[in-house]
Amino acid sequence: MEADIAVKVEDVKMCYNMPTERVDSIKEYIVKLLRGKLHYREFVALDGVSITIKRGETVGIVGLNGSGKSTLLKIISGILKPDRGNVEINGVISPLIELGAGFDFELTTRENIFLNGSVLGFDRNFMRARYDDILDFAELRPYEDVAIKNFSSGMVARLGFAIATLVKPDILIVDEILAVGDALFQQKCEKRIAELMSGGTTVIIVSHAIEQIERLCTKVLWIDKGKQIMLGDTATVCEKYKMLGQKRGELN
Repeated sequence: MEADIAVKVEDVKMCYNMPTERVDSIKEYIVKLLRGKLHYREFVALDGVSITIKRGETVGIVGLNGSGKSTLLKIISGILKPDRGNVEINGVISPLIELGAGFDFELTTRENIFLNGSVLGFDRNFMRARYDDILDFAELRPYEDVAIKNFSSGMVARLGFAIATLVKPDILIVDEILAVGDALFQQKCEKRIAELMSGGTTVIIVSHAIEQIERLCTKVLWIDKGKQIMLGDTATVCEKYKMLGQKRGELN
């Protein structure tokens, strides 16, 4: 892969087996499985998606709910392996995909900062030196000894974002995380992303807020029902996407 390419996705397909009937317990599931009475239908989450992302680009992914956006991010992050196609990554990825991933909700903010840091490969001394910066950015100084099970989703998002962007990753993946929290914190997040971009970080964003995509992204991938609809410059793709949303009376 060329040195200036950060992510290359080629003809990716991903399918899931969806049960066709309700199973109310693990026991019932096992019994039906052993008797060969579990029936599934194939759900195609992605089919034929391809995109090449250069270093330093900020790429938005848009589409209605269930279109396959999060599945694509998980494939790029290495969480899922596609059934078909190829994914090449050139650099270290910092994914912000699932709210609270990597946290233990029974532990305090302080404990989770060090826990999440170790998950990301940072040693305790490194995290200790940056502990105050994380707390201050996340605006959680009064809650450092509070278990995060008591936090709102916005507070968890702030903590996750502060840790994930602690150092400049090669590739930052953000899935709807900026939609959680108040407008002022979203502005802080966008400013941090802009700083990462200016430093050469490649950013991939999924967001319900099309205005956010328009502000931050240099190009956009539009997928619908797992199919790639359009890939191009932000203004062109977003305009087409908004036109369809107006016709349907919805935008996600």
